[in-house]
Amino acid sequence: MNVDSLQALLDREAIRDCLYRYCRGIDRCDEAALRSAYWEDASDCHGAWNGSASGFIDQALARLRQGGRRVHQITNVLIELHGARAAVESNFFALQSTAARPDRETFLCGRYADRFERRAGEWRVAARTVVYDWIEERTRPEAAQDSAALFGLRQPVGCPAPMDTIYGLLGAVRAG
Repeated sequence: MNVDSLQALLDREAIRDCLYRYCRGIDRCDEAALRSAYWEDASDCHGAWNGSASGFIDQALARLRQGGRRVHQITNVLIELHGARAAVESNFFALQSTAARPDRETFLCGRYADRFERRAGEWRVAARTVVYDWIEERTRPEAAQDSAALFGLRQPVGCPAPMDTIYGLLGAVRAG
């Protein structure tokens, strides 16, 4: 394997890691993770939001911190590298509810069409357009129960940063 091939593999893995940080950030309301996925001057066209990525993060966190549940998963990541830029198409599945309507679920499928840029050796989103391919909304009365009743013995239950289990694990591993 030559040096260029190895660098391409490293670049692709760094881009995937950035995509996954975004998902953790949005699902756990982790502002640091969300901001680490975008360059400071990045743009985001995200449904009703079309503006700066920073503005998207601000309005999303204000809404998401009110409560509810959400899970984002990334699949089928296609990365086309062009030096310090990349065109990246990632399929996503998102299941969401709000604190106001915990019994109402929204299932979204679509694609993130991202322009990534490598700056000072780091890859982040410079411009994102969210393409929606599927939406399904349904009411599930049982989902309105509190976590203890809904999940029973299936504990722990996901929650916002920094209380979620993953942050305790990260702290312990980082501490050695």
